[in-house]
Amino acid sequence: MASGLPLRHPAQGFNASQQLIKSDRGGMLTMSDDNVMMKQIVGTHAPDGREVDVTPLLHLVEDILKRATLQIDTALTTSQAHAELEDKTQQINFVSMIDALTYTIDRISCEIAYKALSGTDAHATTLSIFNMLTSYSWDAKLVLTLAAFALNYGEFWLLAQIYSSNQLAKSMAILRQLPNIMEHSGSLKPRFEAINNLIKVMMDVARCVVQFKDLPSSYISNEVTALSTAMAHIPTAVYWTMRSVVACAAQITGLTTMGHEFSVSTTEAWELSTLAHKLNNILELLRKQLATCYQHIDERRSIETFQMLKNLFEMIHIDNMKVLKALIYAKDDIQPLIDGSSKKRVHLDVLRRKNVLLLISGLDISNDELSILEQIYNESRQHGTRLDNQYEVVWIPVVDHSVHWSDPMKDRFESIQSAMPWFTVYHPSLIEMAVIRFIKEVWHFRNKPILVVLDPQGKVVCPNALHMMWIWGSNAFPFTSLREESLWREETWRLELLVDGIDPVILNWIKEGKYIFLYGGDDIEWVRKFTKTARAVAQAARVPLEMVYVGKSSKRDKIQRVMATITMEKLSYIWEDLTMIWFFWTRLESMLYSKIQLGKLDDHDPMMQEIKKLLSYDREGGWAVLSNGSNVVVNGHSTTVLPTLVEYDLWKDQVPDKGFDLAFHDHHLKLHDISHPCCRFDFPMTTGRIPHTMKCPECNRTMEKFSTFLCCHDETIPDVLFQ
Repeated sequence: MASGLPLRHPAQGFNASQQLIKSDRGGMLTMSDDNVMMKQIVGTHAPDGREVDVTPLLHLVEDILKRATLQIDTALTTSQAHAELEDKTQQINFVSMIDALTYTIDRISCEIAYKALSGTDAHATTLSIFNMLTSYSWDAKLVLTLAAFALNYGEFWLLAQIYSSNQLAKSMAILRQLPNIMEHSGSLKPRFEAINNLIKVMMDVARCVVQFKDLPSSYISNEVTALSTAMAHIPTAVYWTMRSVVACAAQITGLTTMGHEFSVSTTEAWELSTLAHKLNNILELLRKQLATCYQHIDERRSIETFQMLKNLFEMIHIDNMKVLKALIYAKDDIQPLIDGSSKKRVHLDVLRRKNVLLLISGLDISNDELSILEQIYNESRQHGTRLDNQYEVVWIPVVDHSVHWSDPMKDRFESIQSAMPWFTVYHPSLIEMAVIRFIKEVWHFRNKPILVVLDPQGKVVCPNALHMMWIWGSNAFPFTSLREESLWREETWRLELLVDGIDPVILNWIKEGKYIFLYGGDDIEWVRKFTKTARAVAQAARVPLEMVYVGKSSKRDKIQRVMATITMEKLSYIWEDLTMIWFFWTRLESMLYSKIQLGKLDDHDPMMQEIKKLLSYDREGGWAVLSNGSNVVVNGHSTTVLPTLVEYDLWKDQVPDKGFDLAFHDHHLKLHDISHPCCRFDFPMTTGRIPHTMKCPECNRTMEKFSTFLCCHDETIPDVLFQ
């Protein structure tokens, strides 16, 4: 024979093979003291320090074993697999490695074949292979042994697959008794299935062992329990995988020496399944430790990336590219953005040296927020070259990577993305965990959207410009904290501050010099009394009065019922579009948060005191703001505004001298001094910046702090802050 193996009588080969199987079974089941056995195996291990990158060789073995199967349909698509293999094996390093290892692989292959024919005990055969591979690392021992097995096993199935159409293969197949074996493939099916199942778990263990070898030493060491535990078990995993190689080789040798007669007993298939069961247990343990190791590495990398981000924002840059790449996507292999106008993918270069507004939110960003933002964004683009292209918006979707990416999440993301006219990140998975941590810890993101402003050099010039955007729109450009302070200095307590950009009807009333009541609350009985009394007083005082109902910051369903009643009974003017009501309250809340962000919440600012009063009244029943054109006359609670109107007869004589507005103001002040409704502010935990202390806008005392659980029974989660 070409291999130089001694010629044997078929019966002798059959007896030797059966002896191998029996000795294999006996050895596996009677050697209960694994410690003694593993000491023997570890005793053969004397690595000489050589480094062998076995990953390409493992890919080659995988390719052979995937194709070498009785079930043709489980093979890879030929052209695809061939192309993949070409990429993996045509590298110079791989070719030189194969040259160096071919001799060793051939020796192992011959050793396995010879020992199988001679009926050597399976453990002894495995031990002899270990002795041949003394100087190699554990992963190299395993992959080299699998390569030797793949050489013989692949040849067997190559002949089986082509002998019917190739004369050379046919002649060789006859020598191997393959036609006879294939004739009885039906009865051999359990045997082949058992072999295939064992090969699958052998390869799974091999991949796992190689993955441990490839773990980056800069992020993990043996001091990590998971890695030290795994390394202690890897010799056992390698041993039983190589032992399984010997068992599979014995099966194939038995078939090629005695043909289908070798399959008369089903106990050998049971033997293979027992080995597969043992390897599966080992594999489960290794995979568990590997997952823990990967988690440790991810955490270490995340810490490193997080610190890198912090350092990056403390440095000075010539443009914003380093910062944007660190936040969104660092490589150049894909286009990480979608252009909202063209819906095409683009590179980060489109943002180079531009003012960039990072809109950071989860997938629960409300349609109201998107609608108003889109309106402001589009208006800024229509103002011509003054603002056009001076800033770009990029949506950064923040999604918990530990949560399964479900179809509803995918649909919601794509729905939001398709509606946005600005740039968006192509997919949430591009945003690394370290970046999400940075956004939460440094930029105080707590699920509610924020708008972080970067200047053309990537410096943060405003930690959250969303408040500015809600209050002043694109007039707040370039959205810096300095610009925010400047805009506040220009503001005064007037009705336009409350309704600007929401309803042109009210702005017309202001121009006409009318008296205007802005009022809210969810008590329909109070609304009826207030509107009817106010109308009667205006008629008696002969002043032009308009009223508009602006609802509440929460309880959207209840507000809709109140609005329906107001419309049906024609009590006053209302905002039919709920988005307008949402925007009114969001702007008010933004004024509060703008001051918190600037650190000027409790400044002695009369305008801010009035805004805080209004937000507090919203939490404690009804309220009303009376203005004479642009000038706000009274900002009062329901318990003082309605009695002031009811008691018109007590102050009507002062109207001719003082005027309606001053007379109303003075009488309201008297009632206000008697009645002091509590002031209350609620800050959801999703709010990024919650003040430690707060002064009461009524009495200027430091307010008490409570934790509150609240449910407003709305059908959907309220989209506003105070809920």
